[in-house]
Amino acid sequence: MPSMTSRKVEQSRRLQKRAESMIPGGVNSPVRAFGSVGGDPPFIVRGKGSHIWDADENEFIDYVGSWGPLILGHAAPDVLDAIVGAACNGTSFGASTPSEADLAELVLAAFPSMQKVRFVSSGTEATMSAIRLARAYTKRKYIVKFEGCYHGHSDSLLVKAGSGVATLGIPGSAGVPEEFTQFTLALPFNDAQAVEYAFQKFKHQIACVIVEPVVGNMGCVPAADDYLVALRMITEREKAVLIFDEVMTGFRVAFGGAQELYGIRPDLTTMGKIIGGGLPVGAYGGSSEIMNLVAPLGPMYQAGTLSGNPLAMAAGCAMVRHLRDHKQEIYSRLDKLSRELVEGVGAAAKEAGVPLCYNRVGSMFTWFFTQGPVTDWDSASKSNTEAFGKFFRGMLDRGVYLPPSQYEAAFLSSTHTEEDVQQTIAAAKLAFAGMKK
Repeated sequence: MPSMTSRKVEQSRRLQKRAESMIPGGVNSPVRAFGSVGGDPPFIVRGKGSHIWDADENEFIDYVGSWGPLILGHAAPDVLDAIVGAACNGTSFGASTPSEADLAELVLAAFPSMQKVRFVSSGTEATMSAIRLARAYTKRKYIVKFEGCYHGHSDSLLVKAGSGVATLGIPGSAGVPEEFTQFTLALPFNDAQAVEYAFQKFKHQIACVIVEPVVGNMGCVPAADDYLVALRMITEREKAVLIFDEVMTGFRVAFGGAQELYGIRPDLTTMGKIIGGGLPVGAYGGSSEIMNLVAPLGPMYQAGTLSGNPLAMAAGCAMVRHLRDHKQEIYSRLDKLSRELVEGVGAAAKEAGVPLCYNRVGSMFTWFFTQGPVTDWDSASKSNTEAFGKFFRGMLDRGVYLPPSQYEAAFLSSTHTEEDVQQTIAAAKLAFAGMKK
């Protein structure tokens, strides 16, 4: 059973100070700075399967998995072999390669809503491009997003959560002019009436609705019963484009993503790093009618030198083929282990008298430090982030690495074991006990 350890931090602390002298905050993505949880962030030097090691040789059971894409675990043999094989022939050409069509064929076969797909270099690029395409297709300006849903850091999507229905976008970041977000409508998630009202108020002006079908960026928050059906019906009726942001959920909650799980076909789908085996990649796709508007066939321009780069394409082919060939075994096992883990930690919190609820869809989950339930941003924001910080640090000291934010989803990989799960539950019991002192 895990016990409190004196986690070594000297090397990670030294590396953090060195990085801070050259990189803003010492990090290249803000959550890595541990600002919301406190303590010293570990500098990771290697990973294998479900475990990672930091510069001080501390070992952790990893439930971040590069924020979801490493569904086969760290250093998956098939993926590594594919990357090495591709790299031996050159890392980038800025020209077409056969592997682009290979991966496209695999992705389209898994997602019947897509007839054509365009590869980019990140999820942010994918959602930004999909929205531009929706506007080109509908010749409308307004977009609907939902409070607590994150679709990358492009200007029109960095909108502060609004307090009213159909609230006009207010920039949520310095450097974003209000003019850039004036056509963004931020609505409460899981409220179909708010969407109806927005379409009434902005009649024939809304180009698209973009939604995470399972939200991962206010913690894991699934759509309520029939909510996604309502979005599909409203957008079809109003001739607006429905975009499923499956950067997190694609190939994660099911082989065919959330749209397979819930039986709904969006007009456009965006994807992220999982289709590149964890390498920098993204994609957006949909019907030929819509996708044929993308240059060079149509007037909607989008380009990128590293789009479809051979390393990411090779890794993605290896990843998707492995998932396709073992999907029944992988997804059923992931669901079973995830349920055992999430409910086990929930039971430990109840036994310790710590207010906690949880959401889970497949191998994607969050423990919220609130009575709950958590169904949208307003209920998620009631979480006790101080309690979460204590829990996070207690788990880290016992060799369990969780997302360093209350508002980020956690993930299992196919390499997590029953032993990993039991060690994590045991660590949680001790962490909860430590929180009560």
